Amino acid sequence: MTRYLILALTLTAVLCGAPLAFSQGDMLVIKPEAFTSPRRPPAVFPHDAHNEKAKIDDCAACHHGGENGVRDPKATSEGVPCADCHPVVAAPGRTPLMRAYHQQCIGCHLEKKAGPAACGQCHVDAAAPAAK
Repeated sequence: MTRYLILALTLTAVLCGAPLAFSQGDMLVIKPEAFTSPRRPPAVFPHDAHNEKAKIDDCAACHHGGENGVRDPKATSEGVPCADCHPVVAAPGRTPLMRAYHQQCIGCHLEKKAGPAACGQCHVDAAAPAAK
């Protein structure tokens, strides 16, 4: 009887925790599929932990929206891949994908005087053991 109770409790814990495994909070890296031959590892980015530490509540702070290259502060682009508006190779006068990421992330870090601003601080091999 005790074995069945333990099994039932374990199964319940797993099933209750499963939806959390697929949340935005589990996003740990920014890996745009648009970059077919990246020169660096994807940027390490624990989404929810970052926003908590930076006290960012407004999704539009990072997920800006707009049309025809004009930002709309009331619009957000949550759920839309950045590459949908920012191609890897952009037309003249438009922002290419890599520059969009770098302006958005590094630009904010420099403005707030907080967070990494050098390539190797974000682009680290997450699979490699940490240096001591």
